[in-house]
Amino acid sequence: MIITIANQKGGVGKTTTSINLAAAIAQRGFKTLLVDLDPQANCTLSYLDLDEVHVSMYEALIEESVTIRSLVKRSPLLNLDVAPARISLAKFESRMVAEFDGHFRLKDRLSTVRSDYDYIVIDTPPTLGLLTVNAMVASSHILIPIQSSFYALEGTDDLLETIEKIRQRPNPDLQLLGVVITLHDRRTVLGRDTRLRINEVFGDKVFKTVISKSVRLEESPAYKQSIFSFAPNSTGAMEYYKLAEEVLSRG
Repeated sequence: MIITIANQKGGVGKTTTSINLAAAIAQRGFKTLLVDLDPQANCTLSYLDLDEVHVSMYEALIEESVTIRSLVKRSPLLNLDVAPARISLAKFESRMVAEFDGHFRLKDRLSTVRSDYDYIVIDTPPTLGLLTVNAMVASSHILIPIQSSFYALEGTDDLLETIEKIRQRPNPDLQLLGVVITLHDRRTVLGRDTRLRINEVFGDKVFKTVISKSVRLEESPAYKQSIFSFAPNSTGAMEYYKLAEEVLSRG
């Protein structure tokens, strides 16, 4: 199962979800690969020392001689590997302008390691550009984090339209795994109203698990840890573990 975590809006908890969902799945005993497809490389920074990353997803996507297997690094967590990113990934789109297979680069590269893993989780940049399209073309499922805020659903139509276009031609098997509400504040009327609105729009595609606002979730990447090792008894850890259970049951 290959899951893309995508939303073109920034600050919705996309990378936090990628980091901790991959960790939770790995903790369940499934061999998991976390692919960092965001030039900001926050997933990479959360588990690895960037100074030790000399070859990244950029080289794997651009150069035929560089395989994903050759650049994958083990994370500190059992069963979790990371395919790292660097800022050079920002050049990918301009390099692909004249390439007819630009949309299929990631799919082709992942095919060489697909049998090594039970689950592959892909973190994407906050855009609907070629990197995100590559992730969707390569994936079996897409998971959309939506922040519990006033502008929560802004831009959702564009994202769903992109998914539909991917289904029409390059990847007809792409499925919407679900929508997860993130950064939720249960104490506010706005938070409760936004949650109701998201449920009205997406119905049974909304995961029952809601990810609350959490200082611990914000702090854990700075210590190069998932929430499960940084604050295993926290609300964030319990919520992401429950989300992983829902993801596994839907998959």
